[in-house]
Amino acid sequence: MALKGPDDTVQTARRFYKAVTVQPVDGGFAVLLDGRSPKSPGGLPMVLPTQALADLVAAEWEGQAEFILMARMPATRLAFTAIEKTAPSRAALADEFARYAGSDALCYFADQPNELILRQTAAWEPVLQWALEEHALAFERAAGVIHRPQPVKTLEQARALALAMDDFSLIALLSATSLFGSALLALAVQRGRLTGEEAHHLARVDEAFQEERWGVDEEAADRTANRLGEARMLGAWFDALR
Repeated sequence: MALKGPDDTVQTARRFYKAVTVQPVDGGFAVLLDGRSPKSPGGLPMVLPTQALADLVAAEWEGQAEFILMARMPATRLAFTAIEKTAPSRAALADEFARYAGSDALCYFADQPNELILRQTAAWEPVLQWALEEHALAFERAAGVIHRPQPVKTLEQARALALAMDDFSLIALLSATSLFGSALLALAVQRGRLTGEEAHHLARVDEAFQEERWGVDEEAADRTANRLGEARMLGAWFDALR
């Protein structure tokens, strides 16, 4: 039977463990609940490649109260995906990253008003220049929303960069790309050029500009706060892999 927690969210289980520990094992570091590793949906143990990443996941399990709230455990969910899904899907994930790069939000500047254009330029041009200088990613800029194709070499290079990553970096790269709507911002966080929080703010330059004009409702504020929390987690995830 499904259980409900104090916030009336449907849960799968009450907290059934007391101690959360991290232990070195073959292949990395295991997160243990009373000495036993939680299993992925496919039955694989929670083993992470670095102690720092295992500590990040363990902290989520330690932070659970009466109920295990998986919706509030983004690093755990991402770890299960990395363990179970990434290896057989590496080529498809790299293709998806290149597709995002082909219509990256940082390449589409407003055509008006001038104040917004200036904000976008100040926020995004340093990232575009970094991508060119550090990773040979040359992007075409556009004004407005009409699609502008990116150079084939740029998309091939984006795919190669993704394929060169380990499974845990690759799956987080795609998660960050989806969150930010930008392959460039995701790559910048993965490489340590930006923090997750910095990328979050750069991703919502347009949204912040509109909020200044028209205000923010409670639902939008909650959505932004949730995205910021996920961005911070992704930044910590990449830090833990270095």
